[in-house]
Amino acid sequence: MNVKRFTARTSREALNLVRQAFGEDAVVLSTRPSGGGGVEVLAMAPEGIGQIEKAASTAPVVRTPEPPAARPAPAMANAAAEVSRDVEALAMSTLSFQDYVRDRMLKRRAAEREAQTGAPAAAAPAAPVARPAPAAPPMLREEIRYVDTPMLADTDTRADAARREQAMMAELRAMKGLIEDRFGALAFMEKLNRSPKRAALTQRLLDAGFSPALIRKLAEGLAADCADEAAWAAGVLERNLHAAEREPALEDAGGVYAIIGATGVGKTTSTAKIAAAFATQHGSGNLGLVTLDAYRVGAQEQLRTYGRILGVPVHTAHDRASLEDLLDLLSAKKMVLIDTAGMGQRDARTRELLEMLSHRAIQKLLVVNAAAQGETIEDVMISYHAAACRGVVLSKIDEAVKIGPALDAIIRHKQRIVGVANGQRVPEDWHRLSGQALVQRALRAQANPSWKLDAAEVNLMFAGVPGAVHAAPAGAGFALHA
Repeated sequence: MNVKRFTARTSREALNLVRQAFGEDAVVLSTRPSGGGGVEVLAMAPEGIGQIEKAASTAPVVRTPEPPAARPAPAMANAAAEVSRDVEALAMSTLSFQDYVRDRMLKRRAAEREAQTGAPAAAAPAAPVARPAPAAPPMLREEIRYVDTPMLADTDTRADAARREQAMMAELRAMKGLIEDRFGALAFMEKLNRSPKRAALTQRLLDAGFSPALIRKLAEGLAADCADEAAWAAGVLERNLHAAEREPALEDAGGVYAIIGATGVGKTTSTAKIAAAFATQHGSGNLGLVTLDAYRVGAQEQLRTYGRILGVPVHTAHDRASLEDLLDLLSAKKMVLIDTAGMGQRDARTRELLEMLSHRAIQKLLVVNAAAQGETIEDVMISYHAAACRGVVLSKIDEAVKIGPALDAIIRHKQRIVGVANGQRVPEDWHRLSGQALVQRALRAQANPSWKLDAAEVNLMFAGVPGAVHAAPAGAGFALHA
């Protein structure tokens, strides 16, 4: 018979050690707390039961005569007999054993009170004794005993398991996204390798400054039998670029317009150009000028200088209440232009400015610097809520090496170009260009040799960076009209 002692932090870990040592049919003799706050389990191999039974059946029974003084009194004999009967019923679960112990303690206390007072004590309410359960295998009884132990350690174990499961699921989702992005990029590059026309079109659009998201849309829509991929792509871009050449000009339509945009994009100059174009056709008496730029004195003076040239007074509004009062005062004017302060797209005051301009009569015109980076233009259009604007004024195209990034953002956000500014002259440098003229200018741009990509670098750009194709920015969920 081989009996071993196993010590672990929890009962479950101790039972795992028992199973590893003796197998699933191991016999657990006892379980008790250990001195270090853990659990100590005494167990033996299953064949130990057979050895004990064999030894008990073959050993001679020796009866030692009991001295008369050591014989139990009748009451003690009855108690011993009762305990013997209870012991025969101990093939029960730990819950039933706890009921048995509670009942024995109540009976002992009642007997002690009876001996002290000399009178029969009131019968204590007997705890319900559970029916003896069928004898279970030792390991099953031990598992039931484990359930009755304090649940704090088990709760911590379950919480740790849940956290591990959540972390594993997050890693699996990330891995799934990485695999999808990589295979999508590889599939796209395989299409380019099979079609030289797609590869040439991709190369040309990248050199023109268009984004990978828009290039992918165009390349996927290119037919295999297309004779001139450049002309086809230009036609698609022209049909998706909304220019206002077929609509009445701003100076003819009239209305209340607020010129908004980031710092230094040319808002005040654009306001002066629109005002001059309007005054030339409809007279300065039908024009109203308002400035909200209270931060820069130079900006106010610039607009006031233009106003004096045109013969139009410039009013200043410091808050929304004064702006509404000025709009009521100028309600008889055919056109009212509101010049706003230049703020970075990530400035906290940008939101306050947009709330100030939330009057129902005000239409917003977003000025976009054509010479800015594509990511910067994207950020500006998102921060200034381009979707809620009347249109876009494309400024500084004379300074831009490539206007492809600006046209790309305007196409993906489905905005309309109401005017183009290509210089500082007022109003000579204010134009209304068609979508065809803008697209042809964008495609004619020649990349500097230092920034030109070769075929291997195009492959690296699309397939080397996970998510470069599928992780499109805000506004990239668009459809091109072929």
